Amino acid sequence: MSATPLSLVQRGSLSVVQSLLLRGGLAMALMAIAVAGHWLDRDGLRDNLDGQISFVDVLYFTAVTITTVGYGDIVPVTPQARLFDTLVVTPIRIFIWLIFLGTAYSFVFQKTWDRLRTRMIKGSLSGHYIVCGFGSGGEAAVIELIRQGVDPRKIVVVDANPMRVAAAYDLGVTALEGDATHNATLEAVCVDCAAALLVSPGRDDTAALVVLSARQLNPSIPISASVRAVENEDLLSQAGATSIINPVSLGGHLLARSSTHCGAVDYIRDLAAADGRVALHERIATTDEVGRSLRSIKPGLGVRLLRRGEMIGFWEAGAELIEAGDQIIEIVPVSQHAVPRSQA
Repeated sequence: MSATPLSLVQRGSLSVVQSLLLRGGLAMALMAIAVAGHWLDRDGLRDNLDGQISFVDVLYFTAVTITTVGYGDIVPVTPQARLFDTLVVTPIRIFIWLIFLGTAYSFVFQKTWDRLRTRMIKGSLSGHYIVCGFGSGGEAAVIELIRQGVDPRKIVVVDANPMRVAAAYDLGVTALEGDATHNATLEAVCVDCAAALLVSPGRDDTAALVVLSARQLNPSIPISASVRAVENEDLLSQAGATSIINPVSLGGHLLARSSTHCGAVDYIRDLAAADGRVALHERIATTDEVGRSLRSIKPGLGVRLLRRGEMIGFWEAGAELIEAGDQIIEIVPVSQHAVPRSQA
């Protein structure tokens, strides 16, 4: 298999006015070449009105020839003049039209289409997942969501790096190039109606700002944040994160346990990954389960209850009687873990 060629992409350095002046200057330069050629070979042209070819006639003939097919009042009559129109003026006409069409597309049609497309995408966003930061952690989170059965169109990636945004597009998700610490960016991805927010920008201070902004815009959204320094975990919690993941300390714990408990570490990976044999499933207790013991639920293996913010293990007294509104965390075979939590 041949390797995919790599492309270097750099943000344009020209402003809108500079870009317009550059394109206009290029069009005028091409037209000047045609005018010069026609003037030097003006004896090869014939004016059917007065028989004289002046500079104004040359300028007029060049303009109508480049923009149209001409009106027939001035025509090339010598082979040399006709060859110049065929081999030089015709390509110039094509280039100038491409410049005009490209300018119209870039500054009119593309912007209009982008606005319409953005409105359509925003109109379809509801119950979606927002991933702020598409580094190694954010990319892994997106891939895991897709493995769990989440529609890629229900995943929105926000990153300030255009190369990362392009990489997110390749996974089939919606992506936005922007700063997630700004309220306007989070509003653009409809954080007010999202199912969950995953924050993995690579810096703890940036993560805290994103969490604060998101919590201000949506007080009830579940927010999972990745943190690197242990001392910043409380900071993220105070900012409003509902789940805090420290990949450094978690990786260290698993690395240490793997030296003596390889089977346990493999099982933990099984639980965490969508491609494992078993999965952790979180759901609301059904009416049939209310009043029963957590140990008696089927077909999953109940391991914990979440009751009004309190965590109750399967061995504790509170787990002997499931109450209405309890959230059940259970271990189920992957074949029975059909949908993500938010869709269950």
